[in-house]
Amino acid sequence: MLNSVLISFMGLGGSEMIIILVIVLLLFGGKKIPELMKGLGKGVKEFKDASKGEAEGAPVEKKD
Repeated sequence: MLNSVLISFMGLGGSEMIIILVIVLLLFGGKKIPELMKGLGKGVKEFKDASKGEAEGAPVEKKD
C-alpha cells in the first residue's frame, strides 16, 4: 500500500518505472545490483533494530 501511495504521489506510471529500472541496470550492471540490494536490506534491518533499541552491544530486554 505504501508503494502505491509513493508511486501515485510521485506521478510515476509503469513505463516510467521500467525506464528507471533499465537506467539503473545500465549504470550498475547485473552483477552489482544484488550486492546493492543486500546492503540496502542490511541497512533497513539495522535501522529497524536500532529503532526498537536492539542495537549491537545493547542489552536486549526479553518480553514475556
